[in-house]
Amino acid sequence: MIKLNRIHHTAIICSDYEKTKMFYTEILGFKILNEQFRAERNSYKLDLILNEQYQLEIFSFIDPPKRTSGPEACGLRHIAFEVENIEECVKILNQKGVYTEALRTDKLTSKRFTFFADPDDLPIELYEK
Repeated sequence: MIKLNRIHHTAIICSDYEKTKMFYTEILGFKILNEQFRAERNSYKLDLILNEQYQLEIFSFIDPPKRTSGPEACGLRHIAFEVENIEECVKILNQKGVYTEALRTDKLTSKRFTFFADPDDLPIELYEK
């Protein structure tokens, strides 16, 4: 068995680079580490960081195939972020035009959570600390 230290990054392919960049930086608060245009692929690669620890890679491609995004689709299910005050976060998201599902409570932990989607309908979860 190999010894894994931690998850290094999560990679996301987007259909609208500027819209996705704005969503993850201006709405979710990620900081830009590196941004480069890859001319040979006609594609951007954007490296983002959250709290100097968690990294997202955003890739843009021309006409990427649509992703099956249902919560029970096979493959990566969703990404989840822990938050201190879930009600405050939901309020901010809603004020910025981001629809969030109704708050639910995890029956195992009694913690509250909700889901919303990024510009390409990637499911994102907020989970109360």
